[in-house]
Amino acid sequence: MDQLSVHTGGTEIPLPENFRWPGGKRLAVFFRVAFEGWSDGHWPGVGPMGNPLKPGFPDLNAMGFAEYGHRRGIFRALDTLARNGVKATMMVSGVMAERHPEIVKTIAEQGHDIVAHSYAMDVIPIYLDEEAERANIRRTVDLIEKACGQRPTGWISPRGTPSPRTGRLLAEEGFEWHGDSLNDDLPYGVRFPAGTIVAFSSNMECNDMPLYMRYGNPPGLMVEIFNEWLAWVRTYETGPARLDPTIHSHVFGRPLGMAAFNKIMEIATAADDIWIGTRSGAVKHVLSVLPR
Repeated sequence: MDQLSVHTGGTEIPLPENFRWPGGKRLAVFFRVAFEGWSDGHWPGVGPMGNPLKPGFPDLNAMGFAEYGHRRGIFRALDTLARNGVKATMMVSGVMAERHPEIVKTIAEQGHDIVAHSYAMDVIPIYLDEEAERANIRRTVDLIEKACGQRPTGWISPRGTPSPRTGRLLAEEGFEWHGDSLNDDLPYGVRFPAGTIVAFSSNMECNDMPLYMRYGNPPGLMVEIFNEWLAWVRTYETGPARLDPTIHSHVFGRPLGMAAFNKIMEIATAADDIWIGTRSGAVKHVLSVLPR
């Protein structure tokens, strides 16, 4: 395996050729919500004003924008998911479990899949040595488990940016899957000496961060993208396919963004050829069909 891969030291295991999602469905949609936080003295690198401040000055504008996530956005997201009967994959920073354990407990109690998302968005594995990275994984897991009583089985790094050690360390720490890759449409296994972990690549086409925050597109474009994906995979593809409509509680947790997210849920839940589930639920299925 390439030394600059998240899977350095591991061996990839492809899905069987006849793979289908649970229930025998060919198509799957995973609704994802990011509940993110930053360490003290840090803030989002992408703010609503676009132009960064001079180095050394705290960006109170970006900090306030991020606070919307725990003040309003996450509750609007939970209400919308409940109204549509959808269980989401929730990426939770350890610092949010530390600061707002009651919210993380509510997320778990409503049946959503809580995924470890590092301690904070500024704690990125590629910047850490092995000891610090392992400590960050354990700290994040401990905070989430303390808040909601559940140990996460999945991990996604901030920025989706791992180190070459991340896959191995996660396998050693007992994780079942990670989302730190953009290299495939479908999940696949990676065997390490400590065990097999599923690589569940992310996709960015239907994600509010690049779509809206970085490039300034209107929220409704997310619905158009979803419909175009659905038309494509129904018309031109015959194998399994999936898409992850993804929002951040501080970005599309606002009314206009939530309107788009809600519309996608309405389209997906009305379709009889789509399996809607969580990533951790899908990984249980993937592990059951991977070649031994």
